[in-house]
Amino acid sequence: MITAVRFVFLATLGSWIGAMAFLSFVVAPTAFGVLDAPQAGDVVGAIFPRYYAIGVSLGIAAVAAALFLRARSERPRAWTLTVVALAIAVAAAAWAGAAVHPEARRLRSALRGPAATEEQRSDFARLHRTAVGLNLVAMLAAATSLGAASTALRQ
Repeated sequence: MITAVRFVFLATLGSWIGAMAFLSFVVAPTAFGVLDAPQAGDVVGAIFPRYYAIGVSLGIAAVAAALFLRARSERPRAWTLTVVALAIAVAAAAWAGAAVHPEARRLRSALRGPAATEEQRSDFARLHRTAVGLNLVAMLAAATSLGAASTALRQ
């Protein structure tokens, strides 16, 4: 049972970190490199709802596995750090997906109209910076949890 839960933990966390890195360093830059900005924004914007849903789901599964492993570990402190870092990562991704992205998408649509205001442009830029920051927090926290778990898994 422990081996299966370790596998679930590593598979979910590794998949999530890989998805975050792939979208951030391959998909988004490529889309903005080959399409004009509005089209690239449409493509990346269409990906985000699934990206956040899958990421949060993988993160929750990793938290559940980490809690199970913490309860049975000789190194519970390392697992505690793992769980805390994962909770931060999940919270950042959930906030970005549930609050930041929908508002940014609404503003991006408004910016296409002839009545777009400078305030809307400024609000969109702020939301974009917030989303990038939350993605960075999620990536760093997920990587921190993997590092802490690597200590805990050396039993």
